[in-house]
Amino acid sequence: MDHNILVKVIIRTVKYVTRATYSEGKSNANGAKWTTLTPAIHRMDGVTVCGKKGTLHFIRFPTAEMSNFLELAKKKGMATLVTTVCATGGGAFKFEDAFRREVNMRLEKYDELDSLIRGILFVESHYPRECYYWADPTDDDKCRKVTYDFSRPYPFIVVNIGSGVSILAVYGPNNYKRISGTSLGGGTFLGLCCLLTGCATFEEAIELAAGGDNKRVDKLIRDIYGGSYERFGLSGELVAASFGQMISKDRRDTVSREDLARATLVTITNNIGSIARLSALNEKISRVVFVGNFLRVNEISMKLLAYAMDYWSSGTLKALFLEHEGYFGAVGCLISFNDGIS
Repeated sequence: MDHNILVKVIIRTVKYVTRATYSEGKSNANGAKWTTLTPAIHRMDGVTVCGKKGTLHFIRFPTAEMSNFLELAKKKGMATLVTTVCATGGGAFKFEDAFRREVNMRLEKYDELDSLIRGILFVESHYPRECYYWADPTDDDKCRKVTYDFSRPYPFIVVNIGSGVSILAVYGPNNYKRISGTSLGGGTFLGLCCLLTGCATFEEAIELAAGGDNKRVDKLIRDIYGGSYERFGLSGELVAASFGQMISKDRRDTVSREDLARATLVTITNNIGSIARLSALNEKISRVVFVGNFLRVNEISMKLLAYAMDYWSSGTLKALFLEHEGYFGAVGCLISFNDGIS
């Protein structure tokens, strides 16, 4: 079983709405780290779903711990409280029998991409600081997160980065299409890092990458031309060939695990950014929203994407990010389930 694919869980605790009030959601999403089956430390307060106001608690754990989760559910008497769990994604099919057998619960399944879009729109509308961008992403001293007003979102591109990547063009709440994607995503990054560095987890791979230098692994424009390629406006610092330096045995003998992890992260991120940019230009859409658990504890990739989208589009495209990066599918299927019973 995959120890690095995550289950995302939304638990709603509610109270009835007694008057028309609004309470801004709160989040503790910045850089929080989770351990297996820990209490929910991500939360949004004052959220109304199906006429009831309450709190959404955001939890995640590896699929490898599903048996522990089900055992905990049995001990806590979850099956006496609810009979149906709304679910989306591959796990909705993979674990359906286990839920029925272990806790006598039925999984109500919803389309993964429908749930993703519904979740994004719902969370953004309830948490005004959900959407942001990186200003000055290449300057360590000036780089900062800036809140972005996403109250009038359409049209926009969604780049959902999980094990693989799906790219959607969204024109309205019920009007979207899948326009592209790639198999080279977070699963590729982690798989290659495990092979190249011996790391075991996504967090470990990101930590290694943070201490590495991809320039010791990649071949840059300057390595070929001695500087920038002025005729076509290509900076000497741009990657010309990912892992191009590894042709040399001397180079291979001097690189560190950290360098290899960083180069792997840069390679995967640059590829995603290139496909996202071409997709946005083809659809004539200027706002590109990046989501998915690949971006969890991964400021390196976010800043690379922010820079690449701006640089290669001459400022016409904007890379946007969301605080609850990997939970939108879970939120979306919860909303769909409640719509069905309301």
